[in-house]
Amino acid sequence: MSGGGPIIDFRDVALRLGGDRIYDSLSFSVRAGEFFCILGPSGCGKSTSLRLIGDLLSANAGTVTVNGRTPSEAWQDVAFVFQSPRLVPWRSALGNVLLGADLRLGRRDRKARESRARELLALVGLARDAEKMPLMLSGGERQRVAIARALMVDPKIILMDEPFSALDPNTRARLRHEIVELWRATGKTIVFVTHDIDEALVLADRLVLLSNKPTRVLEEVTIASPRPRDVAASPELSRMRERLVTLFRSLEPSSEAA
Repeated sequence: MSGGGPIIDFRDVALRLGGDRIYDSLSFSVRAGEFFCILGPSGCGKSTSLRLIGDLLSANAGTVTVNGRTPSEAWQDVAFVFQSPRLVPWRSALGNVLLGADLRLGRRDRKARESRARELLALVGLARDAEKMPLMLSGGERQRVAIARALMVDPKIILMDEPFSALDPNTRARLRHEIVELWRATGKTIVFVTHDIDEALVLADRLVLLSNKPTRVLEEVTIASPRPRDVAASPELSRMRERLVTLFRSLEPSSEAA
């Protein structure tokens, strides 16, 4: 799916928040159509990078470009899927899929838009659940609604901030497979934040491992293994995993001898 030019580019990005130095000179790029994972320890600024892409924060120095423009100019090219589905409890699954488009585009062409929302619910496996309220849906089903809501605004880029981390292992594994199939079907660029090494190796075309703050790219890994992937069964993926585990351990604070 990947192979185009950079659709997202970080160049020497510096950022401070509340006196805390998050980035000094962070640089990486994402190619159009790529499934790109940002991997790193807690607190390193993974989610912050998504906020910069989505124009929710501004860098103090350096540049962030999205589809050749500033994030403030390109915000309509971007949609978010968060760790929590953030569904409106008084709207049905269908109503929640429509919500983002209603807010972004107004309520014109409502009939055509509703038809498209139903198509997207079918795409994420919820064709029969359009009228259910969020409380009637499982955690995995609610996250599927959130993904359909992101697709409803037809973004070029979907930013996913640890969207499966709160789910049970079986649901998480199933949704990993489903998001790869959705990515293949839609051709979107996906930027996926995670702290789970296996998740990144299963999903990504390419990943960057971020260091502790002030954050930089510690390692970049291209993953050419065919999907679906089983990390334990693949010698190549297992070697990548060992390398990333070693790097992760190097980021842990060292304890001084007594």
